[in-house]
Amino acid sequence: MTDHSRNVPFQHNHMNRDAKLLELQQLVDAGKVDTVIAGFCDHYGRLMGKRFEAGYFLESTASDGTHACNYLLTVDMEMEPTPGYRFANWELGYGDFHLVPDFNTLKLLSWQDKTAFVHCDLHDEKARTPISIAPRSILHRQLEGASNLGFEALGASELEYFAYRENYRDAARKGYADLEPLGWYLEDYNLLQGTRQEFYTGAVRRHLKASGFVVESSKGEWGLGQHEVNVKYSGVLEMADNHTLLKQCMKEIADLSGVSVSFMAKPHHGQAGSSCHIHLSLCKEGRNAFASGQGVEGTDTFRWFLGGWMAHAAEMMVFYAPTINSYKRFEDLSWAPTRIAWSRDNRTAGFRVVGSGQSLRIECRIPGADANPYLAFAASLASGLDGIRNKIEPPPVFEGDVYAARTLPRVPYTLEHAVDLFEASEFAKAQFGPEVVEHYTHFYRNEQKAFERVVTDWERRRYFERI
Repeated sequence: MTDHSRNVPFQHNHMNRDAKLLELQQLVDAGKVDTVIAGFCDHYGRLMGKRFEAGYFLESTASDGTHACNYLLTVDMEMEPTPGYRFANWELGYGDFHLVPDFNTLKLLSWQDKTAFVHCDLHDEKARTPISIAPRSILHRQLEGASNLGFEALGASELEYFAYRENYRDAARKGYADLEPLGWYLEDYNLLQGTRQEFYTGAVRRHLKASGFVVESSKGEWGLGQHEVNVKYSGVLEMADNHTLLKQCMKEIADLSGVSVSFMAKPHHGQAGSSCHIHLSLCKEGRNAFASGQGVEGTDTFRWFLGGWMAHAAEMMVFYAPTINSYKRFEDLSWAPTRIAWSRDNRTAGFRVVGSGQSLRIECRIPGADANPYLAFAASLASGLDGIRNKIEPPPVFEGDVYAARTLPRVPYTLEHAVDLFEASEFAKAQFGPEVVEHYTHFYRNEQKAFERVVTDWERRRYFERI
């Protein structure tokens, strides 16, 4: 594994472009960087991109950007082009889009040798305008909406995962069945079980810190071999960028460590699923716009944001739960929310209000670890800001066990149902644009169809002999 002590991270504040490039040039001249990765996030939340020789990147790519095939926003999980998209298809010849580096995101990756990374925005190759269906573009649009109202959005995403003794290649050879988790009993906050995973988790924390992330903590979760690594909250765009690179870091360090990790929402029935709890607050003139100065009591802004977030949760569900597997997680008494309600510091509710004063924030517990962070944050902001614009009041605070409250509205329990709601949503079309709704409806419909064509092990076990 790369010795992270040899790497010198960039200064991770919002330096201007020229200062970032000068710092990169100095690292290249000193022989500390010879490769620059230009990456972007696809629909699934995966990082795609290119590796550049660092000198060429500085001479050309830094100013001119680069290109990639636009089919990357129309492929399925296996990287096969999927027909039926307006954006790119065989009839249009699958051209290019333009990658524009965002130098605020430049990081030196301590787990890769002499390698820097920069997130890119996707622009049209000819018009050089943002591509509306790109996940980062969708989040940009909502952040502009927040800015127009005078707000800065701050957020965090708590990412859970399962870890296994098999490496990825061996796990694939076994068909991802009968894998041995790194922990063999429930390890929620259990320090002994955490120590047994520290050879991996500790390496992740150290490499993240050495690469410019502000790391908070790691802990065992409520599953066999399940853990969580948290980095500090930040501006929402930076948080989404960090989330995608954190996942990449964890997978690559797992590869280097001879183990594997999974961000499936529900890798095992009968156990807890893996979530991506989203924390959000709005800042105005340097102060938390949710905080009234009265402890846990929030402002009108807080209340309306919560009301809008809740009101649109069901029609935004595909951005929180994007896969077939996502919906297996929504099981009563499993720590995952099954009903749309809010409470104060109550982990059975889909929306949990935590903190007080300047730390007052809303935690949405609906998204799973398989969520694309750009889309999940965009859906959250679009919903909450609509609440502010239209003064949407939340329902009364719920006290008690939300799982037992059968009269509360439920989250959609299947991808098919969630896509129906998204496709019909006039709110989604107004916030994201009709072309975005059409594109992602097609994307999620194809995910549903891919599952429906497959005969599963469960079906063979159930019906092979006894039907």
